[in-house]
Amino acid sequence: MDESKPVSSWIAIASITLISLFALAALYAPRRTQPRARPRVISTVHPTMPTVELWLSTADRRLRLVRQPDIVMSADESLRADVVIDINRKYQSVVGFGAALTDSSAWLLQNKLSDGQRGALLQELFGPPPNLDLNMMRLTIGASDFSLQHYTLDDLPAGEVDPQLQHFNVASNLRDVIPMTREVLSVNPQLHIIATPWSAPAWMKISENLLGGELLEKFESTYADYLVKYVDTYRKYGIPIFALTLQNEPGFIPLTYPSMDLPLSTRARITAQYLGPALASRKPKTLILGWDHNWDEPEQPLGMLADPYVARYVDGVAWHCYQGSPFTQSQVHRAFPRKDAYITECSGGDWESSKNGELLWFSRDLLIAGLRNWARGVVYWNLALDEQHGPHLGGCDACKGVVTIDSRTGEVSRNDEYYAIAHFSRFVLPGAVRVGSNATDKGLDNVAFQNAPDGSVVLVMVNSNTTPRRVVVTQDETRFQYTMPPQSVGTFVWDPD
Repeated sequence: MDESKPVSSWIAIASITLISLFALAALYAPRRTQPRARPRVISTVHPTMPTVELWLSTADRRLRLVRQPDIVMSADESLRADVVIDINRKYQSVVGFGAALTDSSAWLLQNKLSDGQRGALLQELFGPPPNLDLNMMRLTIGASDFSLQHYTLDDLPAGEVDPQLQHFNVASNLRDVIPMTREVLSVNPQLHIIATPWSAPAWMKISENLLGGELLEKFESTYADYLVKYVDTYRKYGIPIFALTLQNEPGFIPLTYPSMDLPLSTRARITAQYLGPALASRKPKTLILGWDHNWDEPEQPLGMLADPYVARYVDGVAWHCYQGSPFTQSQVHRAFPRKDAYITECSGGDWESSKNGELLWFSRDLLIAGLRNWARGVVYWNLALDEQHGPHLGGCDACKGVVTIDSRTGEVSRNDEYYAIAHFSRFVLPGAVRVGSNATDKGLDNVAFQNAPDGSVVLVMVNSNTTPRRVVVTQDETRFQYTMPPQSVGTFVWDPD
């Protein structure tokens, strides 16, 4: 039998199978391909320009310190500048802003608000931003027209005297002024308090009356001791006095509330011989501020500072806003550049000139003008009054507080003065320095600052025109533009770097 045939057949079958497998492998094997060229992407990086934050208020009260969309700065040099900021031109540093805690204000806070209402309001007024961050306060030494009774801190029956001040006491302040001041200090321990008497005790005066009259020369040293004793007593209650003035509005003698005629010669003598030496050695130091009356009598502080024996003890001048112009502050500053300026009283009210509101006047004529003329601090008059412009005993019957407290419900209303001050106090921090900013045309006013902690620039601007006003602001190589609404106040804040 022939056995080679089956073997040959098997070989043929195997060969065919192998060839089929190789063919299939070649068919399904991955193919090597050249990578596809990808389009080249070139990234264009546009530098991010800094932005300006803005808060706005309008005289019609439609906007009241409302945050607006940020403004993007530009390097476009074709924009002609209206306001040029120069942070290398430095002026005065800022101590702060505030209001007077009169007897009336303290009484309202203590008696017409619940503990919760009062705590919330004081935090809003004196707490750090975004609260108002008020850090200045004025206290009256004895009664003013915004007191519930007329008194001093050493009152005696007619015919008696107390040259050793053995009957000096602050009992009248223990019910409201002292506890309210301490509560404010718990919110803002950096509070700067300026204290002012409206009258010496009646037994020190020629008239033997709290209303009007002059100080007897034989009691000039006693009067100085009276003021020093006030400082020491308040310090024992944990209330430091930043500055004293000798007399509120010397020479102005109203008929219905405490006052005293204290001529320049008398003020100079008390300061140089008694009060100045008595305070000089105290730590921490209590400043002495001269004058404490209106802008329209520059000869009064100039005369005081012209005497070197007096000037050595006088740290600055206190001004009121009711007559004259804040340019007087610059007049005194030019003569005595090392003496500070503070605006220690200015009140708004429901009078004819304020029927369209007071936002623009307080922002422009008091705050911007005052600060452009070297004021280191601005202190409004009453912190709080009620819906009847009180309580008060004589004096102004139409004055308003920064806030109004409804004596029936405790509801708090924020007046135009509140927003005017807030445009500064919330953004211009203690220690900020006023920097260069050019004066603009009529109807547009501004003042600029640089904050010490972070270097931020703050520009406050008022458009008094009844039409919108486009403004271009430059600072070094950057600039921005914004259209101020009619009769508006704007606070602009940016990082200069």
